Formats: sequence, structure tokens, C-alpha cells
Amino acid sequence: MRLDKLLSNMGYGSRKEIKKLCKSGAVKVDGKPVKDSSAHVDPDTQEVEIFGEIVRYREFVYVMMNKPQGVISATEDIVEETVVDLLDPEFFAFEVFPVGRLDKDTEGLLLLTNDGKLAHELLSPRKHVPKRYFARIEGRVTEEDGKVFSKGVTLDDGYKTLPAELTILVQGNVSEIELVIYEGKYHQVKRMFEAVGKKVTYLKRIAMGRLVLDENLEPGEYRELAEEELDLLRASERMTEK
Repeated sequence: MRLDKLLSNMGYGSRKEIKKLCKSGAVKVDGKPVKDSSAHVDPDTQEVEIFGEIVRYREFVYVMMNKPQGVISATEDIVEETVVDLLDPEFFAFEVFPVGRLDKDTEGLLLLTNDGKLAHELLSPRKHVPKRYFARIEGRVTEEDGKVFSKGVTLDDGYKTLPAELTILVQGNVSEIELVIYEGKYHQVKRMFEAVGKKVTYLKRIAMGRLVLDENLEPGEYRELAEEELDLLRASERMTEK
């Protein structure tokens, strides 16, 4: 990889700026100054430093966020606060984006990455990657609702969803449930309950594929995925197509 590409990818400046840094002697490879910013380096085997700071190169980053209410799932917006706005500046150089979206008033698991291939696979309609939600419902959720969901629900626009798995946790005037769906239509969970005469008052995504939200993350908090979690995510992407 060209040295200027590596450093620009890591947020140290434009290629023009990095060229000046190299000429000033600020950049070293394996302890030796490199004046030519077009020189090729191997980030896996060679040590690159700038102003004495070792550069730890990563091509991709994978961030698990507990998305809070009131924030939109976008990279930028001129009016609303976005999930990317919540990140530390160190992630800006990677140009991460949310994988899919959660509604503005929905909390929970949201993956942000710059790995376009993995994001495409996780969102592909052919893959039917399961998404598990916890919800509070205004109204008594019944076993009959579960049977309807298991066969697919016809939404207000005539679309019939794929079969979903409904688990009733608390049954009453306000019910608590978990729901697993295999697609991501607009406001899908809310519209599914509206189709059976009930209203979602609180919604939180707790899992995507085999990746489960870290319970220690408060709304608005995030962290990078551990290697074993990344393996779970990749295993989700390889799920058998239905």
C-alpha cells in the first residue's frame, strides 16, 4: 500500500498534506524517515509512525451502538442529530455508515462500519438475516396474535410479511414481547401490531443475526466489536438463504 494512502485513510490528512509531512521528516517506517509519500509499505509487517506516534492501520472498523431515541440512522443531516454524530472523531476518517436503520424513536443494536460488502450481505433480502426486538405493546397480546404472525401479516399497503416469531413475556393491558422478523420493511414491527389492532409504545432491537446487543451499553454508548463478535456477524451473513 502506498504510504500516503495508508496515512490518509487513517485521517492524518490529504495526500498533498501527507507529502509535505514526509518531506519534513515527520514520517518514519521501521524507524527510518521516509521522504517519498508514494513509497509502498506493508502495514502488517512494517511499523509506520508519524510525529513519533505508531500508526495502527485498519482497513475496516465495526462499531456496536446502543442507538438512543431521538437520533436518526444516517451519516449526516442538516437538521437532525445522526448516529455518526455520536462517534468520536477517530472514526470519521473511516467514513462509517449505519448498516440498515432504526426508526428515530427506536432504541437498540445498530452496527456501524465501512465494510460495504458485509453490510450488503447482512441487508440482502435473499439472506433473511433475523432481527430480534423487545417491545411494549398497548393492548393484550394473545396467542392468536402469535399464530397470525407465524403465518405472515398483511400490512396496511397490502404487503404480506414473512413468517415471524412472537414470544409473549408479559400479558396485560400493557404487554411485553419479543419478536423475530426476517426482513426490514418501513416501520415493520409497528405496522405488524397495528394490523392486529394494537400499538407499539416502546421498541428496542436486541439482536441482529447472531450478534446480541451488549447489555452494558447505555443508550448512546458504543464500542468496537470483539473478534469473536465479528465472527458471529460473519456467520449471520452466511446463513442459509430461505
